[in-house]
Amino acid sequence: MNRMSRAVLALLSVNLAVFAAGLLVPGWHDRILAAGAFWFPGNGNFGVWQAVTYMFLHGGLSHIVFNMFALVSFGSILEREWGATRFLLFYFLCGIGAALIQLAVNWHEAGTLHAQLVAAGMSPATIRDLMATGSGAVPVDPAIRATLVELYRIHAAPMVGASGAIYGLMVAFGCLHPNAKLALVFVPVPVAAKYFIPALLALDLLSGVTGFSLFGAGIAHFAHLGGAAIGFLLMLLWRQRAAAAGRALAI
Repeated sequence: MNRMSRAVLALLSVNLAVFAAGLLVPGWHDRILAAGAFWFPGNGNFGVWQAVTYMFLHGGLSHIVFNMFALVSFGSILEREWGATRFLLFYFLCGIGAALIQLAVNWHEAGTLHAQLVAAGMSPATIRDLMATGSGAVPVDPAIRATLVELYRIHAAPMVGASGAIYGLMVAFGCLHPNAKLALVFVPVPVAAKYFIPALLALDLLSGVTGFSLFGAGIAHFAHLGGAAIGFLLMLLWRQRAAAAGRALAI
């Protein structure tokens, strides 16, 4: 702990405290989830603050362990190089951007599914009631039922986790230390960051497009990609500003 930077330690502490509270205090898990997870705007639990708070909630032990390990591994190095203020700004911008990009994907998908249901003869009012209650008269047609289930999943399954922000940190680390060797449990041989991180992003893109995931179901792959994209854009912006400042000093 003595080697851990202060902002990373603070983020780690809050994440662990929220996870422990939801696990150990009776009734708090559902309350924390309802108030802090990032819900679809059509859900009654939705709140704008959730684009930030969702980063401090996690879906299980393996989820928080992986994210916090990555936070400490990449975040401590970046905070020492940038300072706490820039590090926290980067972290939260990546996390918020990840949430909004996943929301945009879900919004588009929900609109497509809704249009399919209306074209199949369901009224918007009936669809709205089914989404709000999760119960009611459902058509017997298997295709319509499957479409309803998928639409309900979007409305009723919130997003949790710091993964979007973590992916942004990984991209920043890869930009600054491209030749650093990285390894995960399923890839025990160390691979340079400039190869490892793009390969991980490609795997997320494949999973997001095809729906097949090596890491299990219920993963917001486009949030991962969104956090990585925001992180890459921020790195480009900061590099351009640094180069411009260098040219100004030279003049």
